[in-house]
Parts: sequence; structure tokens; C-alpha cells
Amino acid sequence: MNSSPEAVAVRFDDDSLWVTLRDGRVLGVPLAWFPRLLRARPEERMAFEISPRGVHWDKLDEDISIAGLLAGLGDQTRPAHPLPDAA
Repeated sequence: MNSSPEAVAVRFDDDSLWVTLRDGRVLGVPLAWFPRLLRARPEERMAFEISPRGVHWDKLDEDISIAGLLAGLGDQTRPAHPLPDAA
């Protein structure tokens, strides 16, 4: 039995990514959390695949897990707090 939430729809507005889950919840997160999506053209954003664990954009090399969204996590490929430049 799969008890983790599944995405059933994805949409965008000017500033946010919206993911509708099978259980009816709708998650909205700022595009700024995902720089690849923020910089992408609208048609690139819409070229996604929904999987049981999340959403994938092949051409943008972006994968977003539902678990990560629920935990409030943005892009995990960059440090949350950049290290200061070495002096």
C-alpha cells in the first residue's frame, strides 16, 4: 500500500508552482525556490512528467519530490546558506 501523497496536476502562475495531490490538497510554492523553473520559458515549464513520487522536467534536469514540497524544501542542489567568500 502506497500511503505517500501523489501529484495529479501541476500548474504555474507568474510567481508560483502549484501541485494538486490525489487527496485534494493543493501545494503552492514560490518559483524562486527552484531557479531552473524560474528561468524556464512557459513551454519548458509545462514539459513535465508526473510520477508516483513527484514531478520531473527532463530538459530542465529538475526533479521535485512531493515529500520535499510537503517538508518545505526548495532546490536541494544548492546550499541553503552560501558559504562566505574566502578572504
